[in-house]
Amino acid sequence: MAKRKGIIRHESLKPLSRHHMVGLHIALKLKRAGTEESRLTLEEIMQDVTDFWNPNGQNHFREEEEILLPAYAQYASVEQSEIIEMLLEHVQIRSQMTRLLEAEEYDIPSMQELGVLLESHIRKEERVIFPMIEKALPEEKLKELTPYLHEG
Repeated sequence: MAKRKGIIRHESLKPLSRHHMVGLHIALKLKRAGTEESRLTLEEIMQDVTDFWNPNGQNHFREEEEILLPAYAQYASVEQSEIIEMLLEHVQIRSQMTRLLEAEEYDIPSMQELGVLLESHIRKEERVIFPMIEKALPEEKLKELTPYLHEG
């Protein structure tokens, strides 16, 4: 059996990628909320979502927006559809997270919708955005980012 090859990620971006792995687990839990596939109660799912988002998920977005993208902008145009979509998705995810976390009742369709959006967003960053950044930034600049990017 052939060994699966993972995505090779620059060392400086690995903390964000590891946090993405946690995000994919959260997305799966949200997508399964209220279905027979879920082994968790809605309360347990929402506790996991809260633990993921406050403050780690919010900080993750900030690091991408305030550290990673400005560094990228020094070497390439941020006026690309992939970057614009990423930022718009950040707004959508923030909005949906706030609505879910502040809701008085569990909203299963909204939980599932957020799960789909979160998964799609993370996969886009891993498969499209991060490779764009790794290609554009020189090695020295990527190394400079290392102390500023965190796992969670």
